[in-house]
Amino acid sequence: MNFRFQNLLGAPYRGGNAIVTNNTELISPVGNRISITDLIKSETQTLPIQSSSNISRIAASPDGVFLFTVDENRRCLFINLRCRVVLHRISFKKPVNAVKFSPDGAYIAVATGKLIQIWRSPGFKKEFFPFELVRTFADCDDKITTLDWSPDSSYLLAGSKDLTARLFCMKKLKVGQFKKPFLFLGHRDAVVGVFFGVDKKSSRVCKAYTITRDCYILSWGFNVSEGEFDEMVVDSGPPSPATPDRDGEGNLEGDDDSNVKKRKDVDGKVSDLGKEGDYLLGGKWELLRKDNFPQAPAKLTACDYHRGLDMVVVGFSNGVFGLYQMPDFVCIHLLSISREKITTAVFNELGNWLTFGCAKLGQLLVWEWRSETYILKQQGHYFDVNCLAYSPDSQLLATGADDNKVKVWTVNSGFSFVTFSEHTNAVTALHFMANNHSLLSASLDGTVRAWDLFRYRNFRTFTTPSSRQFVSLAADQSGEVICAGTLDSFEIFVWSMKTGRLLDILSGHEGPVHGLMFSPSNTVLASSSWDRTVRLWDVFDSKSAVEPFHHTHDVLTVVYRPDGKQLACSTLDGQIYFYDPIDGLLISTIEGRRDIAGGRLMTDRRSAANSSSGKCFTTLCYSADGSYILAGGNSKYICMYDVADQVLLRRFQITHNLSLDGVLDFLNSKNMTEAGPLDLIDDDNSDVEDGVDRQTRGRLDFDLPGSMPNRGRPVVRTKCLRLAPTGRSFAAATTEGVLVYSIDDAFIFDPTDLDIDVTPEAVDAALNEDQPKRALLISLRLNEDSLIKKCIFAVSTIDIAAVVSSIPHRYLQRLIQALSDLLESCAHLEFILRWSQELCKAHGNSIQQNFRNLLPALKSLQKAITRIHQDLADTCSSNEYMLRYLCSTSSNK
Repeated sequence: MNFRFQNLLGAPYRGGNAIVTNNTELISPVGNRISITDLIKSETQTLPIQSSSNISRIAASPDGVFLFTVDENRRCLFINLRCRVVLHRISFKKPVNAVKFSPDGAYIAVATGKLIQIWRSPGFKKEFFPFELVRTFADCDDKITTLDWSPDSSYLLAGSKDLTARLFCMKKLKVGQFKKPFLFLGHRDAVVGVFFGVDKKSSRVCKAYTITRDCYILSWGFNVSEGEFDEMVVDSGPPSPATPDRDGEGNLEGDDDSNVKKRKDVDGKVSDLGKEGDYLLGGKWELLRKDNFPQAPAKLTACDYHRGLDMVVVGFSNGVFGLYQMPDFVCIHLLSISREKITTAVFNELGNWLTFGCAKLGQLLVWEWRSETYILKQQGHYFDVNCLAYSPDSQLLATGADDNKVKVWTVNSGFSFVTFSEHTNAVTALHFMANNHSLLSASLDGTVRAWDLFRYRNFRTFTTPSSRQFVSLAADQSGEVICAGTLDSFEIFVWSMKTGRLLDILSGHEGPVHGLMFSPSNTVLASSSWDRTVRLWDVFDSKSAVEPFHHTHDVLTVVYRPDGKQLACSTLDGQIYFYDPIDGLLISTIEGRRDIAGGRLMTDRRSAANSSSGKCFTTLCYSADGSYILAGGNSKYICMYDVADQVLLRRFQITHNLSLDGVLDFLNSKNMTEAGPLDLIDDDNSDVEDGVDRQTRGRLDFDLPGSMPNRGRPVVRTKCLRLAPTGRSFAAATTEGVLVYSIDDAFIFDPTDLDIDVTPEAVDAALNEDQPKRALLISLRLNEDSLIKKCIFAVSTIDIAAVVSSIPHRYLQRLIQALSDLLESCAHLEFILRWSQELCKAHGNSIQQNFRNLLPALKSLQKAITRIHQDLADTCSSNEYMLRYLCSTSSNK
């Protein structure tokens, strides 16, 4: 029952800027979480870290170790990506529109409002106040939109909504003098992107590019002219009476004996950031050319520049992107990926892959522009997910949503590999057949469709004589009978799976049939309806009596225990009833209204503690052994109950995202006015700029006036819960996406396994003492990838079997993963294969017993071995005659 958050499916991207680290790791914000996608292994993982609201900006350190995130509430997290923990936190006074690490990783430039703040980047060590403000530039007249560092971290280029770009120097000059930032003028709209260009021979800045919203790119050249440094260094102008002098940063200046304090370094000296790189101070910038992207009236919304290739990629509000070779402005590609605004466009480090994101569609693409092929193509559901279904082997997860689509995901990798879009209305129910190769889906369009997961096609469609809206679905254990409940006619339709013919229509309910399930032990069908009854039907004996269970409130869902000896249903008053379906007796009741109560909407007039009238369980799910039950509904909580004792075991809070409604228990009284809460007063005019809508999830629907009293803010809730057949994980369809919780030990860093002697120094000491076994065990406990690989190579070939046999079972997954990584990048093929062989010999039984836990690592190892085998086979087949010749010559000698 120790379930922990494992992954987030159904939403690969929801806005903000995406970045690529280590050339193959794509980091993208998903609501208030961070998703990391390995583009080589085709795996995605969501960090178990939540921000206070939707993340708007992210930046990664040059070495890919640290991540800096900023949310809509101006709260920032400094995250260690390897350990997946938050190291430091900081908040800003103004909204942050751009953030970027310096190329040397020492500083972080943050554009907060009209200011540019330079912060010293924190490290691993513990500090009381890790963030140190080094400099502040206050020269811009409007919101700063984009930043770029020079390669030597000495200069900063900033673009603003005041139609200018400014060049800032990080070097502090003499007292009483300062360098005014150079202004790049001539723009007619807000600057979207600014980039430094370098000379490939000297690696120095020689040009710059500025890109504006009105689809123009301005190319600037830099000419070095000696002797102009003294002319360009000017003081602040004529003195003003009764006005203290200020330097270029907006700080007060005084005499040497004044009380103005300067920030000092640890050694007590005044900070001097620029050790070298004064070449841009004595030169002249000039406009070389001004080019137009022919996409009017669309606006340019995203752009990026690759210095090595001297290429620019741009994205527009009409879904078109372009790739241009600079400085000649030659169009290489101009393609369309959607009809919606492209919100992020970025190069990888090598420049061969382009990443595009569309927030409105939840779309994330990685495109190889040379071969014109997709590396990654993922798109989440446009609206909330309504229903879930696990495959019998727990490896696949199907989702259906209001966007009329059915998607099938691989649970281990987090990728969607097929999308079915034949439905013409919202998908309301899903069911995997026992053969694991076919999937059923019910929809409001009046059809139940069967999908083939081998050929990815709709091989059978079940319909009714007159159009009906289906909201529930069930199939018997043999897979021969399909049943679906309706929303409008209150009937249950029964079809034959083999022939597709309508066999029977079960009538008797007087309300929508929202719950439907076959007994796991016999052919009895249980149905729940809003007419306050649960009915048991014998589908194969239509003349048998129907036994109803009456309730005092509407019944929302019904579910069987896996052994078929107990039946559970939830009602509108927040109660869960347990029945014996054989004897028809009420066994017990759980009063869950107080447990699920929590979270106050912006429009609620009562507090969260007293406003539990609308709180109820809309979905139930038994555990694999039937000892506990999971319940979720119109709340931020998922409750876990013990069935025998009727007690609450645990509550899972699905999100801490304050961008959703219903997360806070207590609203801030300062935000309450006579006109209502401040959050519901739409006085911000930045959501529509020249016809380009700001794309947020809150404005996807509810566009009609008065359709939602809370201005269309998404309300946190759980629509569907499903437990994996293996019992090791469960999935919840929530407002945030599909949350997967697991009891598998998938943590990278486990501090409970450490003591004072487990350190990297201890690993080196053990290797120096010729104790590779002890060194490998310490490195596995530390779980440092580089140390594990170092210890593997330190083991001699004859000692591999002895070392492998001493490895505890809980470290097998880490060791297998390290071996698979080495096979991908290491040249010592026979050595690593010997490790793999001895590992299978010594721990074969344990690997077979824990196959589910080790499956991702084993698949990675199998994939690496298969790839190498294929490469060797291709090499040998192409050099067969050469090998024959070499063998014959060696035999002759």
